[in-house]
Amino acid sequence: MRNTPLSTAGKSLLLAPALLPALVAAQERYNIVYIMTDDHTAQMMSCYDKTHVSTPNLDRIAADGVKFVNSYVANSLSGPSRACMLTGKHSHKNGFTHNEHGIFDGSQQTMPKLLQKAGYQTAIVGKWHLVSLPTGFDYWNIVPEQGDYYNPDFITMANDTVRESGYITNIITDKAIDWLDHKRDKNRPFALFIHHKACHRCWLPELKYLNEYEDKTFTKPSTFNDDYAGRAAAQAQEMRIASNHDMDLVYDTKMYRPGMKTRLTENYLRMISRLDSADLQTYDDFYDPMSRDFYRKNLTGEALTDYKYQRYMRDYAKVLKSLDDNVGRTLDHLREAGLLENTLVVYTSDQGFYMGEHGWFDKRFIYEESLSTPLVMRLPEGLKARGEISEMVQNIDYAPTFLDLAGAEIPADIQGRSVLPLLKGKHPKDWRKAVYYHFYEFPAEHAVKRHYGIRTADGWKLVHFYRDIDSWELFNLNEDPNELHNLYGQAGTEKITRRLMKELVELQKEYDDQTALSLNGAAAEGIK
Repeated sequence: MRNTPLSTAGKSLLLAPALLPALVAAQERYNIVYIMTDDHTAQMMSCYDKTHVSTPNLDRIAADGVKFVNSYVANSLSGPSRACMLTGKHSHKNGFTHNEHGIFDGSQQTMPKLLQKAGYQTAIVGKWHLVSLPTGFDYWNIVPEQGDYYNPDFITMANDTVRESGYITNIITDKAIDWLDHKRDKNRPFALFIHHKACHRCWLPELKYLNEYEDKTFTKPSTFNDDYAGRAAAQAQEMRIASNHDMDLVYDTKMYRPGMKTRLTENYLRMISRLDSADLQTYDDFYDPMSRDFYRKNLTGEALTDYKYQRYMRDYAKVLKSLDDNVGRTLDHLREAGLLENTLVVYTSDQGFYMGEHGWFDKRFIYEESLSTPLVMRLPEGLKARGEISEMVQNIDYAPTFLDLAGAEIPADIQGRSVLPLLKGKHPKDWRKAVYYHFYEFPAEHAVKRHYGIRTADGWKLVHFYRDIDSWELFNLNEDPNELHNLYGQAGTEKITRRLMKELVELQKEYDDQTALSLNGAAAEGIK
């Protein structure tokens, strides 16, 4: 389907023949639907990994297009990741380095604004998480802060807060479809951003899926009992499933009993109190017997940790099931509306997540599970690539890609690179050989130290943890894919360390990360 009906085109030709070139250009431009979730990791997407769950609708996107197998983020945290996507720039350049006390500067150049200038309609529905209100969008309807799973609030363009009835994943999809059907100019190309809260903590399922996965025992990763030897920053984090401080018994596993109080009990009770009385009764009928049984067993040690892991995995998978349903709804609606063959559909997450690897949940580290993010694209007519794409891509690449697809100029200060050549089946010889990463949010929840580093296409990683720690890590991912053995400073690694340090410095200079350059210290001395 073209964006301008033939009858309208005919009238335009009769009235103004000189408009023909612009009209044809508008007809040929692709639409963009960008679906982003929160904390959804490739291990929980069956086109990447069939170990835990099946995600048939997400897999449809990959089956009809491409799957990126080396897809990374620049800063593994929700708000910063979104800022990188919107600007095509690393965190130190877009100004939103961390969620704690950060406010996104909406006056700056962003990809949606540039799409508007190119004639596109832009809309965003769902999670925003950048504190300031959206700019560069013709339409927006967002949830405040993290949003709520049950009967969520939405902030409208009139800056009113409206409570909606239902489950957030369904509502976000409803609003996106409503915009497609009733609120856009159907004679113009569009870019629609559908940002889901799923699969963010604390994994509250849609009520119809409460019983899903209850008969499944999830397999623990081989690194679940990691002792973090040789990795000082990994020892200091607070993301352990085994810790009742880190993974809260009430907030995260729903094992509540009246009168008890944990660190996050009040947050949990606030979230479920949004349910109406009938739905709350359904919820309590499911979790209350489970909770009573749990406290009767009085689990400790490894048995308690195993129990928490299974509860975490089951609830996460239930939240994901609703998400997969709604991706299917979106794809079906695009097809029914005649839009699918002229629309690039992108699915990704704001970063990866730990599903028990290293005994953890959450993200933040440069380690593979959180540095990586799933990325699949359903390609419209004219883009010929299919199957896996192995080139290294990063979330700073989305902005230049969408601008390139729209035929818009890509400003020189955008730091990402358009992946459009890859979608056309090309393999540029000058494609990047490494990605750069910088994490800033410390001290904060989960206590992951500030760090930056480089991950190369040939399987090496060099990392520097800093501020109240000065620790370097070096990993050979080809021999140690789980990143258990820090090789930094070991005999025989001098040559590869010098090479990686040189590449790290080159990227810091390319991206103008002066703070990181100043922190390399003695480790970078002698780099030519």
